[in-house]
Amino acid sequence: MTKDKRIFIETYGCQMNVYDSEIVLSILEKEGYTPCSGIEEAGLILVNTCSIRENAEQRVWGRLDRFLQEKKKREVTVGVLGCMAERLKQELMSHPAVDIVAGPDTYRQLPVLLQRLETEGQKQIDTALSLKETYADIEPVRTDPNGVTSFISIMRGCNNMCTYCIVPYVRGGERSRDPQSIVREARHMYEAGYREVNLLGQNVDSYLWKNPGNPTESVNFAQLIELVALVAPDLRVRFSTSHPKDMSNGVLYSMAMYPNICTHIHLPVQSGSDRMLEKMNRKYTVAGYLERIEKIRETVPEAAITTDIIAGFCSETEEDHQATLSLMRQVRFDSAFMFQYSQRPGTKAARHFADDVPPEVKTRRLNEIIELQSAISLERNRECVGQTYEVLIEGTSKRDKGALFGRTQGNKVCVFPALGHRPGEYVNVTVESCTSATLLGNIVE
Repeated sequence: MTKDKRIFIETYGCQMNVYDSEIVLSILEKEGYTPCSGIEEAGLILVNTCSIRENAEQRVWGRLDRFLQEKKKREVTVGVLGCMAERLKQELMSHPAVDIVAGPDTYRQLPVLLQRLETEGQKQIDTALSLKETYADIEPVRTDPNGVTSFISIMRGCNNMCTYCIVPYVRGGERSRDPQSIVREARHMYEAGYREVNLLGQNVDSYLWKNPGNPTESVNFAQLIELVALVAPDLRVRFSTSHPKDMSNGVLYSMAMYPNICTHIHLPVQSGSDRMLEKMNRKYTVAGYLERIEKIRETVPEAAITTDIIAGFCSETEEDHQATLSLMRQVRFDSAFMFQYSQRPGTKAARHFADDVPPEVKTRRLNEIIELQSAISLERNRECVGQTYEVLIEGTSKRDKGALFGRTQGNKVCVFPALGHRPGEYVNVTVESCTSATLLGNIVE
């Protein structure tokens, strides 16, 4: 155990993991730790891990081997946090680089684990899942580079038990955070200069907080986004991820009522086949999904809709695949995250279903999905040409230092000449051209 209190956290996976790393920094800064810029400088190296796909785990194993090389040079402590810590606790404890293993609900115990490591000289582990932990009282240390947009975790865990998904096993059941702590965090961010918050949860639509002192008092997600929207009229409010079976009309009415609630909905469909949806335990049908799409476009006509799609889930036939392509053509998503199915040990699919779609078929189907979505995304963006949008400036364009980039309310990236403007400002941009991923335009003064 080194007494060097410089800390470096390496984060893999989703924005929830990024937020958790900021929680960890907050906890450890109170113990005298200070962030540094690389593993070569750090006395404490933490890696916050993801188990959603196999390649994310393989990257972490490779990094642990690299950390071991660092340990051979000098005294340094290495800890593994997050989903892999929960799923592969014993394997990680056996790795020669690892000193500490801590699951997603045990970050408050990190100072204790570090102290025990020092006094006992033995590896430490705590991966207990909690029915109550939300870290509601801990203000995260923001590590996002732009200082304009960031995230707030509103709930933890998941109850949905989709057959392909590892999340309920590594993050436990759903717990909703006290709404006043969420509003307080949003207000502090606004006062610090942030102009957009993204409310995070595995399934935000199932957010439901009940007052422990008065069980009849509760706040649902539609009410929560209104409370956050009321923090300031120029604080944009986003949220992700929604679940088709849970997204209420009330959420849509709140979006329509408050102009600072962004008109973007990420609504993962996963497949366009009812047979696949049932096998995935998604708890909705294609018809039910399309009904939600229709209601979104009726209530919030300008809404951009994005999705997730899995290619090659267990027993997927060519007919199932064609049904997914057909649904994509019907809905015309603005963009999508698209993946080949990757079997995760411990899930119901791994226990009960054969991963029987050949890799080359998965790859071909995924490529067809990507090709179709790229064409649809280009069509959707071409519909924006000639339109003027309010854009929140996030930073400087990577390709053109004289240009800025930001996002529309629909979460479309827009690039435009700077003309003296700076990140954090709102500007009106008229779109003049586009690619499948980006709108290109000019500021209308």
